[in-house]
Amino acid sequence: MIYLRTVRLWALAVATAALVTAARAADEPDLIFKRSTVFKLLTPNDKLATYGLDDPVWLQLLKYIWALLHLDFGFSYRQNMPVIDAIWVHLPATLLLMVSSIALALAVGVAAGVVASMKVRTFWDSLVSVAAMFFFAAPSFWLGIMLIVLFSVKLGWLPVGGMATIGGGGGILDILHHLVLPTLALGLFYAAIYARVMRSSMLEVAQLDFVRTARAKGLSRNKVTISHVLRNALLPVVTILGVQMGTVLAGSVVIESVFSWPGIGSLLFDSVSSRNYPVVLGILVLGSLVVIAANIAVDLVYMWLDPRIEIR
Repeated sequence: MIYLRTVRLWALAVATAALVTAARAADEPDLIFKRSTVFKLLTPNDKLATYGLDDPVWLQLLKYIWALLHLDFGFSYRQNMPVIDAIWVHLPATLLLMVSSIALALAVGVAAGVVASMKVRTFWDSLVSVAAMFFFAAPSFWLGIMLIVLFSVKLGWLPVGGMATIGGGGGILDILHHLVLPTLALGLFYAAIYARVMRSSMLEVAQLDFVRTARAKGLSRNKVTISHVLRNALLPVVTILGVQMGTVLAGSVVIESVFSWPGIGSLLFDSVSSRNYPVVLGILVLGSLVVIAANIAVDLVYMWLDPRIEIR
């Protein structure tokens, strides 16, 4: 299974590289290098030769694939540094935002789904359903702006954007203070999805025979829910979580732009705007790696949640 996903990763990397290489070949060199920090130091021929743009498209593609085999993602002519270094500078901020958003989504979504399933057709069930529908339908950029208006402009409780206070110490508490609003804006959308899926899964599992047997033994409702229903009901949520890892990375592009968060999303937006194709390719390959790793992790979690599942 791991080998199959590795093959898929390389196939996706090759397809992405082919598309981006073709797009780069269609651009004028001056458009590509107009924001390069070393643009004025190179002659027109040197500009093409330095970055391999004077080669045919098929040869550029083969060179890039060969470089990927050696973990060489190329050179960024916007940051004037290797692509892997440019990504590494912004990666910790994005990982912090992704982990906090997923943790928030799981905690809120699973808890809300459990409450809704245990309070079916009551006020709490309706409240969870309405809240889930609202946060699922609300665009993330609009939700982010509304959070800024409420908590930053009106109440003054949280900072407008950035990752640390300018001129401040930049300690852990300061970073966490800046992390609250981006985490809410990105995590509440996925929490709404998990809440609806968790509610449906809990109600379905509660009708199975082993749950009826547990109830017949005289176990309390809370004991049955936590020990028997909850663990099996988590399987669909784990599945969706693995599939959505790529969308979480993509969603960070919008959130990081709204909150000026210095992560991979901001780097990707800047690279697309400045036609910095090596960085764009590197980030897309990184996204593929994240999705593959997430799916492998999902398989391992499956084995822990349900020992009957075997990975071959």
